[in-house]
Amino acid sequence: MLSSIYDDDHEAFRAAVGEFLAREVVPHLDEYATAKGFPRELWKKAGRQGLLGLEVPEEYGGSDARDYRYNAVMFEELSRVNMALPSCLGIHADIVAPYLVGLTTPEQRERWLPGVCTGELLTAVGMTEPSGGSDLAALRTTAVRDGDEWVINGAKTFITNGYSADLVLVAARTSPEKKARGITLFAVEATREGFSRGRKLDKVGQDESDTAELFFDDVRVPDANVVGEVDHGFIHMMNFLPQERLQSAVTNLAHAAHILDETVQYARERTAFGQSIGSLQYNKFLIADLVTRVEVTEAYVHQCVLAHAHGNLTPIDAAKAKWWTAQVQNDVLDACVQLYGGYGFMNEYRVGRAWRDARVTKIWAGSNEIMKELIGRDLKL
Repeated sequence: MLSSIYDDDHEAFRAAVGEFLAREVVPHLDEYATAKGFPRELWKKAGRQGLLGLEVPEEYGGSDARDYRYNAVMFEELSRVNMALPSCLGIHADIVAPYLVGLTTPEQRERWLPGVCTGELLTAVGMTEPSGGSDLAALRTTAVRDGDEWVINGAKTFITNGYSADLVLVAARTSPEKKARGITLFAVEATREGFSRGRKLDKVGQDESDTAELFFDDVRVPDANVVGEVDHGFIHMMNFLPQERLQSAVTNLAHAAHILDETVQYARERTAFGQSIGSLQYNKFLIADLVTRVEVTEAYVHQCVLAHAHGNLTPIDAAKAKWWTAQVQNDVLDACVQLYGGYGFMNEYRVGRAWRDARVTKIWAGSNEIMKELIGRDLKL
């Protein structure tokens, strides 16, 4: 079934993104995996290609697309390469950039956004902490006012882009007595005294993704680094989380769909017992099930993309899209590994690497269990 949500301009953008990836990324994936990160030169090339400023006004170097379908097209194409690429670029261009556009002053936008668009100012989000993951309201990092400055203490973990980020959007508790309503967002430059990073974390998958722990030891930042309103950080995060979860949904599904296409082709060509393995009834029925699940899920995700492009995506619909696509993705890829047999367990085959890379999607951007909790509460359960 052909999708109708993209027009010729979106498809032209898709072609440009695909050509960029084939030229600049695919030939070097093994190097990036070994380095556990993407080099800064690649970020700059992505900036020149216009991939980092879709959400940013033209006056600051962005393209100001004002149509989330362009974001979705980009993440669909990035996901065809691997999961680490949309993860890293997504944090920078699809998560941090909207905060810096929507919550900042003109002076702040002038300071930060041009570098975001060119890839010269790499960003990360410091929300998750060692003591708690999905429970953002329970974070322990603190920011205490001292004159016209704030003193930040605490730690963050599992931070994508954390090892190389120049600017980190940090959530810190500024009014402990207010609990969730006492959190503020700060833009913290990596050059600040007291800021440090741990090692690059050794993950099960997404080897190309630069992920690290961050530490804040009496890090001083001025009032000019407050992003949004003081003590409104939790509200700000809740307002921006639907886009993060939608981006995750788009990425999850596109990643699974691409590997499934490769698996179907493999099932046609691989023989056992004198016939293609795809023609064996169990495998045939399994593949029919997987293809149907992917295509039906795509219909829902595309409707979410359209809703978000028109400003109508609800947090609950985003939660549904996030958890369901993560589950479908992991189910599909697990079945694909089984269809490949022993070859599916080899790192030289994309299906095995994709299977490893996908496991985290049921955990990040709010675990699937938290998504179901949100949906259940909305049902007054």
